[in-house]
Amino acid sequence: MNQAITRIDIPGVSPTRSGKVRDIFDLGDTLLLVASDRISAYDSILPQGIPDKGAILTTMSTFWFDNLPAAKPHHVISTDVADFPEPFRSHPEILHGRSMLCKKAECQLVECVVRGYLAGSGWVEYQQNQMVCGNRLPAGLVESDELPEPIFTPATKSQEGHDINITFDEMVKIVGGWEADEMRGRSLELYRDAARLAREKGVIIADTKFEFGILDGEIVLIDEILTPDSSRFWSVEQYSPGKPQLAFDKQFVRDYLDQIKWDRNPPPPDLPDEIVEKSRLRYLDAFRMITGKELVSYS
Repeated sequence: MNQAITRIDIPGVSPTRSGKVRDIFDLGDTLLLVASDRISAYDSILPQGIPDKGAILTTMSTFWFDNLPAAKPHHVISTDVADFPEPFRSHPEILHGRSMLCKKAECQLVECVVRGYLAGSGWVEYQQNQMVCGNRLPAGLVESDELPEPIFTPATKSQEGHDINITFDEMVKIVGGWEADEMRGRSLELYRDAARLAREKGVIIADTKFEFGILDGEIVLIDEILTPDSSRFWSVEQYSPGKPQLAFDKQFVRDYLDQIKWDRNPPPPDLPDEIVEKSRLRYLDAFRMITGKELVSYS
């Protein structure tokens, strides 16, 4: 198993910004997005990373960018390190498989969430008022039920803490009318196409989120798309409504932290090797099932 890369150390240059997973290098008209193997839970970055996670997220995103017509236009220029400017081009051992050279767009401050199944915060809200972000749903649904139609449930983007679900009308006030209409339409089309493709391969996409930006007056798809970090993936074979489902993501990490009764206040505890490896294998399972390929590491 490869070592986890939790720091992106490129000699002579520092990231312009570092998030929970990605380091961003501002190159003027372009950005270099590098996905580390860091993993967060309950708003804290954990001491151990998940080996290959950054490569899985980036390569899976690239698969979707290449295979979904509704993904265009998007911000990706190249994922080939040979196309990157120096000094990045000289460090494929760090950047291979986990980096995207992208056009710089004006980020829209709304997460475009699409739900095809009733889970997470959507299930919580449904139990209170039979609504999810302004969408009235049928009575009698149970946790993890498939919805009659996918619904668009936007959320505010938060740099710290949790995103907050909002209605479409509230989204219009934030981003504008035509922008909101196009982002909603693109998001629903992307979800329907991806969900159909994934289900043929044994994976349910219960919900997912997209991000968009504006470049030269045009709405472009940005960031990662349809990965275990931005989506809820379930197994078709194991799907059983009426309860939570086993997801292809960091569920093993969350379950471990709950088991040891961590109070969710920093600093977070260390992760045992067993939990790290189980999480890595779950990410790899999702990658293999959806792309039909094995992950290729730099050699």
